[in-house]
Amino acid sequence: MTNLAREDLMSLEEYAAKRADFRKDVLEHKKNRNIALGPHATLYFEDKKTIQYQIQEMLRIEKIFEAEGINEELDAYNPLIPDGSNWKATFMIEYDDVEERQKVLATLVGVEDKVWVQVEGFDKVYAVANEDLERSTEEKTSAVHFMRFELTADMVKAVKENKAISMGIDYEGFEQVVSPVAESARQSLMNDLQ
Repeated sequence: MTNLAREDLMSLEEYAAKRADFRKDVLEHKKNRNIALGPHATLYFEDKKTIQYQIQEMLRIEKIFEAEGINEELDAYNPLIPDGSNWKATFMIEYDDVEERQKVLATLVGVEDKVWVQVEGFDKVYAVANEDLERSTEEKTSAVHFMRFELTADMVKAVKENKAISMGIDYEGFEQVVSPVAESARQSLMNDLQ
């Protein structure tokens, strides 16, 4: 995968004209990239299209049109695009009730290090979490974590050969397993690999 460059982005005016259709396309695309690991935990897998949408929305909301500001957004978001040997995802712990969410987050310190993916026939690959900044303290974890799952060349080959993909969380009291993920999700994730 290649990073996004300024020429890959629409101007604010062009984006305003195309936003509804682009948004509809991205939301349809994301359906196969969001894996619920249980009722309160989801992995949202990123790729070039999802990140372009994020950047376009930030530029729109912040009314950024100067080169320096656009480059800052590209620098912030490009690291979230998979590079051909990994999957990158936003992991979210989701509770509608704020008080309940705060209580649960206090019981899940370190959960981000227990999220995994597994290619059929291989060991689990645990997430490398929050490379940009620490999101947990000794008292609680964050509801949002950015993750990278680094695969070996043999794992990439196995995914390309239609081996199943499973995912889960190995955190005591918050264990989850999705095995295997839906074929539509497997196909979408396979496209991230070179």
